[in-house]
Amino acid sequence: MLTAIVLIDTEPHLIPEVASQVASMAGVSEVYSVTGKADLVAMVRVKEHDDLADVIADKISKVDGVLRTETFIAFRAYSEVDLEQAFALGLDD
Repeated sequence: MLTAIVLIDTEPHLIPEVASQVASMAGVSEVYSVTGKADLVAMVRVKEHDDLADVIADKISKVDGVLRTETFIAFRAYSEVDLEQAFALGLDD
């Protein structure tokens, strides 16, 4: 499984609408409104590298109100929670 952390800058008045739309996309496990450099942070978890382009470039970036995205691809997870097992259920679709 590949994990990407996507910082999303939006039109300020559209933050809730953008967050809701992004959260409903296949491959997006969570969306957070945050303080700091970005308006939203989306966690994207997919099976293959090409799927990242489908979710981030072809879907998230094209949502009305999204101004720009910045993507960080995770190399390794350091957690006591088995994320691989927790998200495996949603990847069979």
